[in-house]
Amino acid sequence: MPTVKLTADKFKEEVFDYTSQQDWNFKGEHPAIIDFYADWCGPCKMVAPVLEELSDEYNGKLTIYKVDTEVEQELSAIFRIRSIPSLLFIPMEGQPMMQAGALPKNALKEVIDKELITD
Repeated sequence: MPTVKLTADKFKEEVFDYTSQQDWNFKGEHPAIIDFYADWCGPCKMVAPVLEELSDEYNGKLTIYKVDTEVEQELSAIFRIRSIPSLLFIPMEGQPMMQAGALPKNALKEVIDKELITD
């Protein structure tokens, strides 16, 4: 399954409606990663194919979203994105975890296996 581009409206529909709820309440059917990126960002371009590979490897178990920070400035502001890439790891239960920087595939897999897919 390829990564999914997120708009603010799609985020509110599929992930969390920050306009109507204050406490985090994840709506997804699977754990998720949101990649906050920009087209001009070199490290973002390095992470993108790795996230596509992980999306295929964890198909049906994990959803990987992408948010273009240049286009979706509202989402960038809500999550206080200061540097890109920034990755938001969203478990089914509990609070999401933000990680700034381009992580290598083995580090991403470790977070996915230890924090997101816990069955």
